[in-house]
Amino acid sequence: QVQLVESGGGLVQPEGSLRLSCAASGRFSGINDMGWYRQAPGKQRELVAAVITGGSRTYADSVKGRFTISRDNVKNTVYLQMNNLKPEDTAVYYCHADIRPLPLPRTYEYWGQGTQVTVSS
Repeated sequence: QVQLVESGGGLVQPEGSLRLSCAASGRFSGINDMGWYRQAPGKQRELVAAVITGGSRTYADSVKGRFTISRDNVKNTVYLQMNNLKPEDTAVYYCHADIRPLPLPRTYEYWGQGTQVTVSS
């Protein structure tokens, strides 16, 4: 079974930094876009950042200039470097990817287990 495994969350002080990682494992023939979403209690899930193989990247306005998404296609891993963190960044962060599992001919959406990011002094 294909899965996305996240790591890197935790408690950090305001203005601090964290680096999230999400690695795809299992049997698959391809991965399309990969990205990060987040959801705080009582709020809607929102797209934080996404990147595709072609190199196109997108960021939520609230994180632009502070977060950087990157992708290692050899390791099948996507990263989210988060700098100058703010309390409003506190949320559960979910990795997302469109993956074509073997031996199937189409992609399916996969989600990581979620990792808690708490920004507090």
